[in-house]
Amino acid sequence: MKNSTSSKHYLSVFSLAMLSVAAVMSLRGLPMMAKEGLSMIFYILFSSLLFLIPVSLVSAELATGWPKSGGVYRWVKEAFGSNTGFIAIWLQWLQNVIWYPTVLSFAAAGLSYLFLDQSLANNKFFNFAVILIVYWGATFASFKGMKTAGKIATYGVIGGTLFPGVLIIVLGILWVVMGNNLEFIQAGQALNFLPNFSSFNSLAFLAGIVLLFAGMEVGAVHVTELKKPTTQFPSAIFTAMFIIIIIFTLGSLSIAAVIPASGIDLTAGIMQGLNELLDKFSIGWLLPVMGFLIAFGAVGGVLAWIVGPSKGLLATAVDGDLPPFMAKTNKNGVQQNILLIQGLIVTSLSFVFLIMPTVSSAFFILSILTVSPYLIMYFLLFVSAIKLRYTRPNVERAFKLPWGNFGMWLIAGVGILAVIFAFFIGFFPPEQLQVGNPTFYVSFLIGGVIVFVGIPIIINMIKKPEWKTENKD
Repeated sequence: MKNSTSSKHYLSVFSLAMLSVAAVMSLRGLPMMAKEGLSMIFYILFSSLLFLIPVSLVSAELATGWPKSGGVYRWVKEAFGSNTGFIAIWLQWLQNVIWYPTVLSFAAAGLSYLFLDQSLANNKFFNFAVILIVYWGATFASFKGMKTAGKIATYGVIGGTLFPGVLIIVLGILWVVMGNNLEFIQAGQALNFLPNFSSFNSLAFLAGIVLLFAGMEVGAVHVTELKKPTTQFPSAIFTAMFIIIIIFTLGSLSIAAVIPASGIDLTAGIMQGLNELLDKFSIGWLLPVMGFLIAFGAVGGVLAWIVGPSKGLLATAVDGDLPPFMAKTNKNGVQQNILLIQGLIVTSLSFVFLIMPTVSSAFFILSILTVSPYLIMYFLLFVSAIKLRYTRPNVERAFKLPWGNFGMWLIAGVGILAVIFAFFIGFFPPEQLQVGNPTFYVSFLIGGVIVFVGIPIIINMIKKPEWKTENKD
């Protein structure tokens, strides 16, 4: 008779690598990196070596130490208590909420090419309308459960992310092979693989690019499903990182090869690149099809995420960290009240597209507003991992960072420094974009971070013991 261990189904290294790629990679970041030209290589290496790897390895140790509950709420709670754990999960949920307007503006850019009116990609009102209509439509659809949404999301990843990504890379390689001029190489100028370090404003894109490499802690929770976590998890992570770096680098260079940096739009950049490349190879008729697929992929991503992350917030509500009305679910078990509040926040943030001077500047400022709270969450993640090495040393971890406590300090310390630097640099208006009034830009970001971090602190201060009893009824 086989025991339960021998009959257990294990994930392969490749399967976990693909799960990690799906959790991290998005085509919406290609235009942002393309604007940097060859210096994107510096940003990619910074984000990979100093952020992606530390997050992956530290999360894996925490996930195998506390596998049943899992997640950042559990990990930070074990180290610093439920109040700090609630702040961490709140910030993780919040970055996802702020992310919706940016990814849906990416969908709006795809739809503009579908409608054959490319100017709509830079129309504030068109972007605003697409964001609200699609988001609220997805929200109401989610009230019925995630079965249908899950299927749409799966097809969206394949058709709207992988296929367009591979296509633009293949066309970009053919562009180079055929001897065409490369826009990111200026005649008579030396190749520059490093950004301009003379001012913080020139480095401002770093914070947005770091965000593109966030999310690996989601894949880390699957580390317990590996047969040999100690050796297989690093293999899966480095495989995922290789795939992410290749697609991000080659995809961004393909766009940068055919469009001057000054002409790359942050929301429509991938469509601009496809437009040039498809026309070059006399298959321009594919452009509306690609616009539809990219928009479909973005919408599928929203459907996949619209309920999932808020479940973590629902768990804290059930634990008594939120008022009773936020712990209520509808007949399909969906956290309807949380989703309605989530929708109101998305609607409020979408007005940024009407306030900022361009769609690209609105996209970027929301991206930075997304990454700032998220980086605070990662800071809590790293310091929690260090503290738990000392306060809970006897907890068995199937995967453990090497070299004892020194190894933890080294890897988590590198992550902490990268997070602090990216957080600081994000408050400088980028010189590559027209952001309007710099004072408004900085004030908006600082005010947003204060409000978003302050809300869970205030909730912790006013929460009542009876919430825990009422929420479990």
